[in-house]
Amino acid sequence: MEKMIIRIGLVILLVLSVSNAWSTSIKGMRFWQSPDSTRVVLDLSAPAEHSIFTLENPHRMVIDVNSASLSFDPADLDIKSAIVNHVRTSEQNENVRVVLDLKQAVKFKSFALPPYQNYGHRLVVDLLDESKASEPPKPKSTTTSAQRDIVVAIDAGHGGEDPGAVGKKGTLEKNIALDVAKKLADLIDKEKGMKAVLVRKGDYFINLRKRTQIARQHQADIFVSIHADGFHDPRAKGASVWVVSPKGAESEMGRWLEQRENESDLLGGVESLSNKDPLLAKVLLDLSTTYSVSASLQAASDVHNHLAKAVPKMHKKRVERAAFVVLKMPDIPAMLVELAFISNPKEEKLLRAGTHRQKLAKSIFSGLKDYFQKSPPDGTLFASQRKKPTHYVIQGGDTLSGIAERFNLSLSELRQLNELKNDKIRVGQKLKLIR
Repeated sequence: MEKMIIRIGLVILLVLSVSNAWSTSIKGMRFWQSPDSTRVVLDLSAPAEHSIFTLENPHRMVIDVNSASLSFDPADLDIKSAIVNHVRTSEQNENVRVVLDLKQAVKFKSFALPPYQNYGHRLVVDLLDESKASEPPKPKSTTTSAQRDIVVAIDAGHGGEDPGAVGKKGTLEKNIALDVAKKLADLIDKEKGMKAVLVRKGDYFINLRKRTQIARQHQADIFVSIHADGFHDPRAKGASVWVVSPKGAESEMGRWLEQRENESDLLGGVESLSNKDPLLAKVLLDLSTTYSVSASLQAASDVHNHLAKAVPKMHKKRVERAAFVVLKMPDIPAMLVELAFISNPKEEKLLRAGTHRQKLAKSIFSGLKDYFQKSPPDGTLFASQRKKPTHYVIQGGDTLSGIAERFNLSLSELRQLNELKNDKIRVGQKLKLIR
């Protein structure tokens, strides 16, 4: 009898230990507020089944996590949300219930993320503020009805769950990028005939597709993505300016940066596209046109020239190319600016100085202004203040169709003006733009 009791006790202990092994621990909870949503992230020790539903009178959201336990104190949470008032939790029958007390009714979506880099398993719940999400973008401000502003979309890289690169002293790329982006926006808004649109205004994550969508919604004339990346070798140094390359990066450094920036969605948290329309996936991976690439290269060259005067060293003496997803837009010239390598202790120290960040913003602004003074979009104040040139000297990266688009000529008209039988051109060649 005694042996049987011992056996039963061992079986019970074994069942309990297996049950505990299967239990998922909810290790923490974070909130990220964006202009039109709140992202709630639960850190899990392992994957877990969950269900979510909402209640009214008052508005609440209930998140049930099966076979789970709680290992954090809700009282310690920093609730950064315009939607969530309070968080309550309970544990019953080896399940955890998390209740969010809400300020309003919301729509939501949830998805699980597997471990990636410094993150373990995550359960992500996005609470959507429909009133703000449905607001149309504000129209472009104009100097007069016939002379609109040039719109510059400024994209501060990373944000929220995605810190970007981290310096030796703990400096976060996402914070440096946002500060320089805001400084650049201030300079642009003070320039008559120019207007800035900040793609990211605070510490929250925006996926790569949404960043380009925001630029299009505001009918941006150019897209500038700001970064301060890292490299596995802390000796890597120098600022750089990049444009899209359909063929991919040209160097080891380019391939490294290309991979890191394109993986931002995995860190920040984006639902898998594997079950979406394959045509959509193809569009996301291959969007570029002759005009936007040519104009991107010209604008990036001007920014590169001014940035070279503001930093101790440029990584390369020319604009570099890589297949950054965030730059792949068929209709808007785009560039990515790496301010420095935050992984280099000396450059991290510079980036931590507000005066240096202001200097960086000023150099990018000067490059953009130079470009738009030479190639102003039609209907802008800049265009009205500039006399149309009679000739144009071809530069690296130019194409005949891109030049025709820039100077508001048809391709056939440009061929006739210069008695060209085909579209072949060479660097240094001088083209007529008027008869």
